[in-house]
Amino acid sequence: MSTPKFTPDQVARYGRQIILPGFGGKAQRRLLESRVLVVGAGGLGSPALYYLAAAGVGHLHIVDDDTVDLSNLHRQILHRTEDVGRAKAESARQTIGALNPDVQVHTHTERLTVANAAELIGGVDLVIEGSDNFPTRYLVNDACYFARKPLVNGALFRYEGQATVFPMRREGTAPCYRCLFPEMPGPGLIPTCAEAGILGAVAGVIGTLQAAEAIKLLLGQGESLAGRLLIYDAFTADFREIKIERDPQCPLCGVAPCITELRSEEPSG
Repeated sequence: MSTPKFTPDQVARYGRQIILPGFGGKAQRRLLESRVLVVGAGGLGSPALYYLAAAGVGHLHIVDDDTVDLSNLHRQILHRTEDVGRAKAESARQTIGALNPDVQVHTHTERLTVANAAELIGGVDLVIEGSDNFPTRYLVNDACYFARKPLVNGALFRYEGQATVFPMRREGTAPCYRCLFPEMPGPGLIPTCAEAGILGAVAGVIGTLQAAEAIKLLLGQGESLAGRLLIYDAFTADFREIKIERDPQCPLCGVAPCITELRSEEPSG
């Protein structure tokens, strides 16, 4: 096979990456041809998108129906003060375009729903989940499972963050999000960022980890976080790891699944 061709600017931009052992021009070309959907251009989506764009992931799809608020700016690094009031997806597109013109940004200024999830997820290679609500997390998990698309999951709470990977293979022992959290928390049981607070730098750590996991998955290199939940505590400067196993009774990926199609997971009450 012929060696991938790059422009002089691309050689300069990606050179420190291309020279990595086991990387090379073919891996860089694969990134440029890859398609990633990021759900949410907020605290997690911002650093994830920024590093994916910097690495040269050529097609980034952003789904977010929210607008930029001043309270977002301490952690959502894609947005600036002058972006307050703008759609987050459009603000993110402009920032990414200024960073790397190689990247095509596809914006979807809408909420991910049962009606559009299959279409949005079916056209990409993998999904990064960075939403701030449980109904969306469960929906993304289910849609990725049915589409067989790898899911890079992240979450934040005060001084802590967590990240993991769900490969979404029908066969084998890899778990899904429902294996880890079988039931959605009831309304008000888990405080939101607005209620509990969040250290902005924690979002940067977890979002960056999500980008690194996504790049490895796109290239088929390294060992992923599949089957492992990585937890970061900024207050104690500690990383710890919890093993995640597939639940045979999981309603989605278990031996006798009871979820056979996408459905709304809006909490009751």
